[in-house]
Amino acid sequence: MGWLRTVARQLYPPIVEHLLMPAGDALLGTSVIDNLRRLRIETAAPENEIAAIANSRLSVILHHAVDKVPFYRALAPPFHADPYKWLLRFPVVGKSEINNQQKRLLADGGGPLVACPSSGSSGIQSTVYVDHGDRARSRAIQLLWWEWAGYRMGKPLLQTGITPNRGFQKGLKDRVLRTDYRPAFNLSESHALDILSEYRGLTGRHIAGYASSLHVLASVALEHGLKDVRFESAISWGDKLFPHYRRSIKDAFDTNTFDTYGTTEMVMLAGQKDLPYLYVMSPHVHIELLDDNDRNVPDGEIGRVVVTRLDGFGMPLIRLDIGDLAIKLPRAYYPPERQLKLPVLQQVIGRDTDIIRTPRGHYLIVHYFTGIFEHFPEIRQFQIVQTELTGLTIRFIRGNGFQAEILEKIERALRGYLDNEPFGIVFTEVDEILPSPSGKPQIVVIDERLKSFEEYGCVR
Repeated sequence: MGWLRTVARQLYPPIVEHLLMPAGDALLGTSVIDNLRRLRIETAAPENEIAAIANSRLSVILHHAVDKVPFYRALAPPFHADPYKWLLRFPVVGKSEINNQQKRLLADGGGPLVACPSSGSSGIQSTVYVDHGDRARSRAIQLLWWEWAGYRMGKPLLQTGITPNRGFQKGLKDRVLRTDYRPAFNLSESHALDILSEYRGLTGRHIAGYASSLHVLASVALEHGLKDVRFESAISWGDKLFPHYRRSIKDAFDTNTFDTYGTTEMVMLAGQKDLPYLYVMSPHVHIELLDDNDRNVPDGEIGRVVVTRLDGFGMPLIRLDIGDLAIKLPRAYYPPERQLKLPVLQQVIGRDTDIIRTPRGHYLIVHYFTGIFEHFPEIRQFQIVQTELTGLTIRFIRGNGFQAEILEKIERALRGYLDNEPFGIVFTEVDEILPSPSGKPQIVVIDERLKSFEEYGCVR
């Protein structure tokens, strides 16, 4: 019977792609599979064809913005036949403008839209709106990136995330795609051991999720000598994949990690395949790296990441400053043997999220906090500061509708995740939260004395 199970495992991924996923698209009125197949072709095209696709889509989205979006119609950026020169006449907008001009940024006459609040990992939350087509294209890009890591739909996947209450639709998707979904935001040592114990001796699995949560699982596996937990590949997103995270995952699970770079605003920027760098999804997004005066920086230098989504029409995102910093790889350093002819990002920086540790071995990644604060818009911005192992300080800037009871609710939510572990939580109201040296507001700040366990994967 072993051979029969082997054949079934081999046949299931094509059944998922050619039968189950198309049926799901038809049932839900989506187009994930059609978009995925198109993206496979576009991203594998010659460089001139990829450039022509991006050029055409940029022109279309700029015309759409000026014709259909009140915010841009009022600005009326002077037209230029070259869409890239025309783009430079549009203003750079930040998350505060997204919040303040929200209704005026919606396209006239559009269909039903879905709200996508940002994770707030920069400490500032915003909400954009997308239609079903936007969501399907973003989901297809994510699946494509997973394919670049060797995954195929229907192969067993251990995934960490921040929505453990999956609901019917997501729960059904998990069952069809054989996804084992586990919470990422509160991985205690015992919880990590429970997860890892289920994967001992298994083969043919992949692991995916927030970079810091993958590092926590890897660190626990290394400390406890679990040498029989193996994955074919690891796929990371959500927070920065530090070099020591990549090393710990490699050492623990004998696998390579493929980093991906997107936003909760449904903008999918770049992913890894065969290079140590990230391929930019230029048929989907145009990336500018700007200095403090909104001028493009030379390739090889650090710049602010400003994005224009080329296929989002419900609420066009034109020159959105997402609060990150990055470096484009100079063309002279493009590897000639690279598998794709997409543009290349050398490095993404400025998402310096750290892990807070408690005396009882709970690991609190940035999404532990953003998953709570996203439900409290009365807090405009916040920052977590840990100077002692026994507690933390929450620095916050109050927003509209703030009342003192809000802090009590937040504290109760935090303590619920801590399983009532004695742990100091102090709130301090401030007028300003300064950015980190990288230029981005840093949501988690940890005293250097408490960071030694991070580098070496130790939790003692």
